[in-house]
Amino acid sequence: MPKKQCQSCGMPLKLDSPGWGTNKDHSKSDKYCTMCYKNGQFVNSEIDTAEKMQNLVFDILRQKRIPKFLVKLMIKDIPQLERWK
Repeated sequence: MPKKQCQSCGMPLKLDSPGWGTNKDHSKSDKYCTMCYKNGQFVNSEIDTAEKMQNLVFDILRQKRIPKFLVKLMIKDIPQLERWK
């Protein structure tokens, strides 16, 4: 059963406009978005901890002018996602 949000960054998968990330065989991943996962690999190898992912997502969402208090709510559960357990 597909997850409802990316298990790396927490983005709702229904918002991933190009489609979900891809596995090595180019099939769609049922766990990860296109910004995190392509061809069976995580896109940004520098993001290797939940804290680094939280910082990246925080910066991206703040650039979109989402209020800081909402961004903090949105990123608080990233450490509980499958990739970071």
